[in-house]
Amino acid sequence: MTPVNGISIERRGAIAVVWLDRPDRGNGFISDMQVELHEQLVALDSDHEVRAIVVTGRGRFFSTGADMEPGGANFAFDAEQTARARRMMRDRPRPWKLRTPVIAAMNGSAVGLGLTFALQWDIRVVNESAKYGFVFPRRGLIPEQNSLWLLPKLVGLSTAVELLLTGRLFSGAEARDLGIAARAVPGDQVLDTAVTIANEIADNTSAAAVGLTKELVYSLLEETDREAAFHLEWENFRAIGRESDATEGVAAFIEKRPPHFALDKLYSVDVAASSEWEG
Repeated sequence: MTPVNGISIERRGAIAVVWLDRPDRGNGFISDMQVELHEQLVALDSDHEVRAIVVTGRGRFFSTGADMEPGGANFAFDAEQTARARRMMRDRPRPWKLRTPVIAAMNGSAVGLGLTFALQWDIRVVNESAKYGFVFPRRGLIPEQNSLWLLPKLVGLSTAVELLLTGRLFSGAEARDLGIAARAVPGDQVLDTAVTIANEIADNTSAAAVGLTKELVYSLLEETDREAAFHLEWENFRAIGRESDATEGVAAFIEKRPPHFALDKLYSVDVAASSEWEG
């Protein structure tokens, strides 16, 4: 694995492991590394053989955030840099719109951008004794990467505001207890735990069902009408229930054998978005 712009890729069967691969800089992000990471996530998502993506860090840290130069000059954009960054952010793929589950294997400490990137992904496994934090106000900045929208939904408003305003560090064990992470394990078990979760998905589930579930979970975060959410969920359930994977899943359960699902993860059920029930 030769890193390209600080990112390297390892294939483990149906699992792709994406390495943040600048250990000499604490896996701190530069602009090219951010672009490379998102391009690789999109490429892996479009690969029909990849059922889950695990992102981890090379060396001691998961990521120390933005790779800050002396004086913090990389935040003081002029008009041209701001315009370029605005275009990059506009065009950047949104991880929550990828069909493939993305699992953060946060082997070591992560702060700032190193944490808010992982917050955008689907499942987080953390090092129980490592340190994490939304340290932005301690650098004269505000939290970013959609974290102000998402964190209150994960941990509740009161806890989110406390973490975001203080910028304090917290342990991986606390991250799990707060709901930021799904698992907190010893550092040397983080990657293996994340890969085990990835294999659970790859070996036992329908790619179409996982992709559709992920799509609906994130879209319904923005739905304020409970009845509309109920309708959309039900219509998709009935639609995917008519597909071959549902037939195979039931048959495999009855016959006590592993399922052999056939639908691709890019499959999407097309149903009316109307919240009205029709006869």
